[in-house]
Amino acid sequence: MSKLTEENKFFDLSDYGRPVAKIIAKSLKNTNTTAIHVTLWFVIAGLISFYFILKEWYIVATLFLILKSILDAADGELAREKESPSYTGRFLDSVSDIILNFLLIMLIGLLHSNSWYWIIGAFCAIQLQGTLYNYYYVILRNNTGGDTTSRIIETSTPTAFPQEKQSHVTLLFNIYKICYGTFDQIIYFLDRNASTSKKSFPSWFMTFLSLYGLGFQLLLIGVLLVAGIGSNILPFIVYYSIGIPILILVRKLFLS
Repeated sequence: MSKLTEENKFFDLSDYGRPVAKIIAKSLKNTNTTAIHVTLWFVIAGLISFYFILKEWYIVATLFLILKSILDAADGELAREKESPSYTGRFLDSVSDIILNFLLIMLIGLLHSNSWYWIIGAFCAIQLQGTLYNYYYVILRNNTGGDTTSRIIETSTPTAFPQEKQSHVTLLFNIYKICYGTFDQIIYFLDRNASTSKKSFPSWFMTFLSLYGLGFQLLLIGVLLVAGIGSNILPFIVYYSIGIPILILVRKLFLS
């Protein structure tokens, strides 16, 4: 099953790696490689990018951030190719993302002598941005017949699919709740009625929303590093959050 039906697909600025991700997934379809293996690959790609940031080889670091985004898309594509949806993979993906995000923000902040206020503020900001993107995206997928492995509100432990262990799902779900629970609740509080909207989110709205997708965030961070303005990245991420209330207001006024 595709993430979105054909009529609901939009130009996703954050999903630039999807074409390559599909090629990777198709090439691995008849192998023993699983989606979880690919998730671990993107973790490795992220850690390698951090090494090059430490070395101040920012172009190479950005290339590995882009590779991380491609592999981040490829794990889900492989799961769909093999027709093996997995809550284990879904939560492992999300937990891996938030850990890498924190390490990246902390690394940039410490390298450029940003205070811990900026580090914590930027981390919270980038997570709220990504949570808003995921919230509306999952609503669109669930309401239009797309992939439903991700739920609109993750409040209870899902029942494992036959090919995975319930103990693994339960453990990773609990870790997910610790990592994401506060951010999910904040966005849900700000727009709790989004899932009952009578209007489907139009492509223009979703494209603007994709400016907050993780792939675009990482690309933007890479570009700012290459441009030599690393000390301004964390303040930029915080101020970039001004779009959160604007997008929510647009949704409430015009798409309810």
